[in-house]
Amino acid sequence: MNALQVYGPFADAGFDDLVRNFFRPVREQRETAAPIKVDVTESKDAFVVRAEVPGVAKDDIHVNVEGNQVTISAEVKRESEQKDGERLLRSERYYGAVARSFVLPVELDETNSQAKYENGVLELTLAKKPAVAGRKLTIQ
Repeated sequence: MNALQVYGPFADAGFDDLVRNFFRPVREQRETAAPIKVDVTESKDAFVVRAEVPGVAKDDIHVNVEGNQVTISAEVKRESEQKDGERLLRSERYYGAVARSFVLPVELDETNSQAKYENGVLELTLAKKPAVAGRKLTIQ
């Protein structure tokens, strides 16, 4: 027997969160680190991953490759600097960590992969591991 399913046009758009947070006072909303957004493209020999990690120092970004799983993590530090003769009225700084992990369809070669960080964008060139040719077994 077929089950009847109700269609909700706003189900995937986060409409409930928008309505729920609409009347919340602005002072209650705490600033948090934005999630890492990625674009992944594939070529014959590698995957190219472009990840947005704005406002993070290069030394605070960590990339871990295990098999076909890639994890990008970053420690976010946002501070405001107080100058001499100024009185601090409000400080909106925070520390936190963000991470993003995903699995690619083939094994990756960590030794031939590269990473560069420029203008808030981390670009990873993840080399594919060459396919191992199958070995024919002789039956005795």
